[in-house]
Amino acid sequence: MRRVPQAMFRFTTGEKADLNGAVLEAFGVAGEHLETTLGLDGVRERLRAVGWIADLEDEELHEALKRLVGWRLLDVVHNHAENYRTAEEYERRNLHYSLTREGEAALAGVRHALEVLASTGALQTAVLEVITDRLDELTVLSGEPAAADRRIFSTLRELESHLEALVENTKAFNGQLQRLLRAEGVDLDVFREVKAATVAYLQEFLVDLDRRGETVAAAVARVEEQGIAVLRERALRGAELPPVPGEDPAAGWLESRRARWAGLRAWFLPNDGARPRIEQLHDVARRAIVSLLQVLERINESRRRSSSVVQDYRELARWFAAAPDEDDLHRLWSAAFGLGPARHAHLAHPDPELVPSSLSWSETPPVEVSALLRTSGRTERFTRTGKVRDVAAVRAERAERARAERSELARAWKVLETDGPVWLSSFGTLDPAVLDRLLDLLGRALAAPPDVGGLRRATTGDGGVEVVLSLPPDARTAHLHTSKGTLTGPDYVVHIMAAGGAIAFPAARAATQQETAG
Repeated sequence: MRRVPQAMFRFTTGEKADLNGAVLEAFGVAGEHLETTLGLDGVRERLRAVGWIADLEDEELHEALKRLVGWRLLDVVHNHAENYRTAEEYERRNLHYSLTREGEAALAGVRHALEVLASTGALQTAVLEVITDRLDELTVLSGEPAAADRRIFSTLRELESHLEALVENTKAFNGQLQRLLRAEGVDLDVFREVKAATVAYLQEFLVDLDRRGETVAAAVARVEEQGIAVLRERALRGAELPPVPGEDPAAGWLESRRARWAGLRAWFLPNDGARPRIEQLHDVARRAIVSLLQVLERINESRRRSSSVVQDYRELARWFAAAPDEDDLHRLWSAAFGLGPARHAHLAHPDPELVPSSLSWSETPPVEVSALLRTSGRTERFTRTGKVRDVAAVRAERAERARAERSELARAWKVLETDGPVWLSSFGTLDPAVLDRLLDLLGRALAAPPDVGGLRRATTGDGGVEVVLSLPPDARTAHLHTSKGTLTGPDYVVHIMAAGGAIAFPAARAATQQETAG
């Protein structure tokens, strides 16, 4: 930080911060149009281009330019090539201003800061595929003659830009993800939708992430087999760096390329045998999924509970405040907390002679109190141990019944699962047991309030299956046929899937496959 000039970002503070920033932005827009210097009239014209509409006197604009020159953000030169007819024309056209290196850096820093504040991170698997393509292209170009040096340069720079985008987007998304995990919102419905969508997003990103990382690592190894140092030298020749006074820029350019390549290896193929960062990203995503699912579970639990301990105590306090007399207060206390007399006061130590009567109760050894004394008023009575009943037949019957229920459930979910939203009438003819499952799902969805998009969401009792239901756009009717009759009702649009949007009903499919194999 000591290398940053102290006055570089002074223009962003103070009373004239808006004018100072607009003037620098005007020079930035002029630079994009390849105008390196601006006079007073040129600055005023560019100010209108960047949206400055306030009236600005010449003296005020001169003061703003003078401040920026004093902070070394602008450079001022005299234009001796012009012919001036009047003193006023000399004042307006003599002085020309241009951005200094510090001014360019300050403007770029503010623009980048605003871009970061407005941007959101992302996990893009497509970037991994593009990085692999550029590495394979470098492998092919390394075997071509010197005429390919320019293509090597452009391909290497494109590879570095994709790696930089991957790193920046990943860092931004990770920071955003951690803030989401810590966020506590008032609107639980919105937070539930955002976090559920984030879980689905992370699960989709993790699909084949290991394979993509290994593919990039293999491509890096193939490039290095061709000689990475020679490849950088050829890219340097293809860069065609302009000559500059003083130190040769080639050494710095090559050092920057070596640093970028080391960053690529750190992500996919570390030199020291450490874990690649792409695997660490895999762990972070998995931990985030677990944390988000826990948060969603707490939100669902809080929504299912009709009351809480805090609300119960507040209601009890209102009852106490409304009690007419002290006897009613005692009866209310006994009914609320169930406290009774000390039934254990008569208990004594197994050998009372060992405890002197003069010893304080706080110093005497404790006495065991039976758990039955609290509920029945009696202590344990030790009798003969009862005969252990043989429950093998009962266990076998229960296991068989559980297998039959799982098999029935698997068949039902296999029939009801959908690849996307479908009409309710598309189910056609159903088994009565399957229809019962479908009606249970529809009942839960219709009892749930609609979200901002008008969709109603609900899950089964075990939380494994989710249904998304929307009302039909017209008055069309669905007819579901069973062996016991026909059910007629509105033709809803339903989407039945596993909770969280994962692969639909893997347990049901496994059970069905096992049943078929058996």
